[in-house]
Amino acid sequence: MWLDLPVLEAALQTSFAGQRLIYLTSTSSTQDVARAEAEAGASEGTAVVAEEQTAGRGRFGRQWISPAGKNIYVSLVLRPTVDQLRRLGIIAPLAVSLAIEETTRLAPRIKWPNDVLISGRKVSGMMVEAELSGAEPRYAIVGIGVNVNFEIPPDSEIADIATSMKQELGADVTREAVLAALLNHIEALYTAPDPRAGREAWRSRLETLGRDVTLTFRGESVTGHAEDVDDAGNLILRFPDGSIRTFEAGEVSLRPLSG
Repeated sequence: MWLDLPVLEAALQTSFAGQRLIYLTSTSSTQDVARAEAEAGASEGTAVVAEEQTAGRGRFGRQWISPAGKNIYVSLVLRPTVDQLRRLGIIAPLAVSLAIEETTRLAPRIKWPNDVLISGRKVSGMMVEAELSGAEPRYAIVGIGVNVNFEIPPDSEIADIATSMKQELGADVTREAVLAALLNHIEALYTAPDPRAGREAWRSRLETLGRDVTLTFRGESVTGHAEDVDDAGNLILRFPDGSIRTFEAGEVSLRPLSG
């Protein structure tokens, strides 16, 4: 039921991501523990992993359901440059997608900016929180939840919008392999000297592009056609009158209108 840490460590191919691992059977939120570690001077790559979260959260403070011993709940302490910080919203969902592809036959897609989907339902969510000193980042915390062996009750309120790797495959998945692959890919993408390949790999998986969508932006809803993303990963929306506007990921929530 619990993670086999020697198996996980043997599968890591990183120089820093996950090399210091804080493993908890239960915590309120890995994000909160990782932030405290970062404030105390934790080394870059420190990973906080929990079997259960009692107060897990996602973007915009939404609750993340976190049953014990089933999924991956990890928060990673990074000390990025400004450029690396800007790319974390691309790196994290792409790393999850690559880890799922590497360890299964599944082919996840990404709902802009960072929800990872399988068969149109959410299998992973994430959030990036940063602490700045002036314009320079002191640290960033990348929190990721992946539904691995979670069996979602068919009468659950999330049954129509969420899935798990097990649910899609019909069999248990080795969590150690998925978590190791996730950390391996995060480090490789984070340290890549040329970010263009990673950005294009993320863009190619975006199921949002080419669709009409509604964005909720600062309390106002706007509807347009998701035309493209720019180099920073911001969404470019074209409106019925032909005008174009760019939206940053942290500002909006998104809902597709049609295929």
